Amino acid sequence: MLSMHTSPLEQPGTGDAGGMNVYVVELSRQLALLGTEVEIFTRATSSKAEPTVALAPGVTVRHVNAGPFGDVRREDLPAWLCAFIVDVLRAEAAREPGWFDVIHSHYWLSGQVGLALARRWAVPLVHTAHTLAKVKNHALAEGDRPEPPHRIVGEQEVVTGASRMIASAADERQHLIDLYAADPDLVDVVAPGVDLEVFRPGEAAAARTRLGLPPDVVLVLFVGRIQPLKAPDMLLHATAYLLAHEPALRERMVVAVIGGPSGSGLDRPDALVKLAAELGICDVVRFQPPVPQPELADWYRAASAVVVPSHSESFGLVALEAQACGTPVVAAAVGGLRTAVRHGVSGILVEGRDPAAYADALARLIGQPRWRQRLAAGAVKQAAEFGWSATARGVLAGYRDAAAPATVPASA
Repeated sequence: MLSMHTSPLEQPGTGDAGGMNVYVVELSRQLALLGTEVEIFTRATSSKAEPTVALAPGVTVRHVNAGPFGDVRREDLPAWLCAFIVDVLRAEAAREPGWFDVIHSHYWLSGQVGLALARRWAVPLVHTAHTLAKVKNHALAEGDRPEPPHRIVGEQEVVTGASRMIASAADERQHLIDLYAADPDLVDVVAPGVDLEVFRPGEAAAARTRLGLPPDVVLVLFVGRIQPLKAPDMLLHATAYLLAHEPALRERMVVAVIGGPSGSGLDRPDALVKLAAELGICDVVRFQPPVPQPELADWYRAASAVVVPSHSESFGLVALEAQACGTPVVAAAVGGLRTAVRHGVSGILVEGRDPAAYADALARLIGQPRWRQRLAAGAVKQAAEFGWSATARGVLAGYRDAAAPATVPASA
């Protein structure tokens, strides 16, 4: 397993750590439970990092020395691809020949590493893109930086050279086919999962008490990295619109934003705070750093609604986690969110980028308790269809198909 640019050991919600980190961790754990030993290679960001860390029985994280310790901007990481490849080759050389059966790379940088290793070891490369540059550039948020041409070229090389691709939703599969000329026969759709042991329904009032919130609070939640792509500003604009039309809500409403700056959001880390001040809603907006999963589950349970207004999403794990806790989701009708959220059953899908539409959806959830209860029940049923064990079985089937004869990438 290759996760060059972000470690599965990092706390999701800030920097480059997000849904992909959760995906790699949970998939690896489930693969190990199915009898597949997993070694995850990731870039060491600290001199204090242990060379190997046991993540779970059958899952080992290996820290690779590539580039300086500390944070390196993602756009600067291509310069350290060769160093990463060399260190992984060195680790493999200490094993008996044929130690690795399959390489699974995550994100295009790891895909570039995977291509070189697959050719060297003559084993298949399975790749999960997680995000695609052409899709992100098409739905670029105002003020965001477009993905550079070298990433698009790199993604194309990976799509062309991989033995098999795994897409998180049908939309992503179609993007790979239409935008990158992927062979339809080599692209599997395997939805990500959710930890149904951690993210499960619970009493909202009790969760609010544990979080120090009033029991009758109207809590609206955003969870994720603070960057234009995720569009937390949409929630703030929607909140201002909602309070302007229903001022009585102000006394008991809290809008919590859980996450930290990431990507181009690092250029203006205080932009969201300033926006809340400009909109006159500082009294209702609360900014929280990322929290561990058990505490995050309490935030979901305490919430009246979770808003996922992203410009693009390959899937949207936050939406799945919230629904598993029995909380309806108001989400953008884009990408994999159309799969994760069932409109009118587990939440509301919003077309377009109008804050008023999000405000109207929230007003309906807040003002119609019985309807919200029906959506909450539907949310639990929806999330129950997405366990990580099913994801692992689907991915494992892809590994077996990739390992079939004549699927190993040809030597350069």
